[in-house]
Amino acid sequence: MKGSNRVTTPSLTFFKGVTDGIPICLGYLSVSFTFGMMATEGGLPVWIAVLISMTNMTSAGQFAGMALILNGGSYFELAITTFIINLRYMLMSLSLSQKLDPLMNMLERCAISFGNTDEIFAVAMQQEGKINGAYFSGLMSMPYLGWAAGTLIGATATNLLPLSLRTALGIAIYGMFLAIIIPPARKLKPVFYTIVISVVLSCIFRWTPFLNQFSSGWVIIICAVIASSCMAVRYPVDTDEEQIQNTEEAGA
Repeated sequence: MKGSNRVTTPSLTFFKGVTDGIPICLGYLSVSFTFGMMATEGGLPVWIAVLISMTNMTSAGQFAGMALILNGGSYFELAITTFIINLRYMLMSLSLSQKLDPLMNMLERCAISFGNTDEIFAVAMQQEGKINGAYFSGLMSMPYLGWAAGTLIGATATNLLPLSLRTALGIAIYGMFLAIIIPPARKLKPVFYTIVISVVLSCIFRWTPFLNQFSSGWVIIICAVIASSCMAVRYPVDTDEEQIQNTEEAGA
C-alpha cells in the first residue's frame, strides 16, 4: 500500500496513519486472541496477559516468552530468547531512522520505536517521502489497540468457551507460524534451508539422549543461532535474491 504524505496538517497526517493501520489491527486481533487464550490456559490472570501485550507488542517474542514462563524457564533463558527473537527490530529501526523526518527529536523517536513491528515497519517504509511523528503515531495506534484488545478478548473468552473449542483454538498459533514461514520458504531458498536446519536440530534435541534434557528455552536459542549462522555464511547480506538463484543454479 503506497501512499503519499502530501497532507500537511498534523491531524490529517495522523488520521492517514490510522487508516493505514486498520488492516494491521484486524490481523493482530486474531493472533493476540490466541496469545490471551494461551496465557490464561497456563494459569495467568487476565490482567497480566493484557499487561504483557500492552508493554511488549511483539508476537513471536511474547509467545516464546510465555512458553518459557509456563514451563518454569529461568530469567536468563527468557532474556536471551526474547533478545535473539527480537534482534531484527534493531536492523529495522536503523533502516526506519533514515526515513524519519529530521525535525523529530529524540524523545519522539524513542516513543514511536515501541510500535516498530514487522507489519508497521513494512507499511511505513512504503510511504513516499519522509515520515513524521504524527503519521507514525496514527499508524501504530490501531495495531496497538488491536493487539491489546485481542489479548483481552482471548483471555476472557477462555473461561467462557467449552474445553473442546479451547483445545481446537490452541492449535491456532501453529497455523499462524505456518502461514508466516511457508510463503517466503517457497520463494527464497535461504528461508527454506533455515527452516529445514531448525527442524532437524529441534528433532535431534528432542530424541537424542542427554540432549533431550535441555530446556525448551535453550533449544530455541541454540537452534536459532546455528541455523541463522549457517545461512549468514552461505548467503551474505549483500547477496540479493537473483544472485542467490544464480548461485544455486550454477551449483556453487
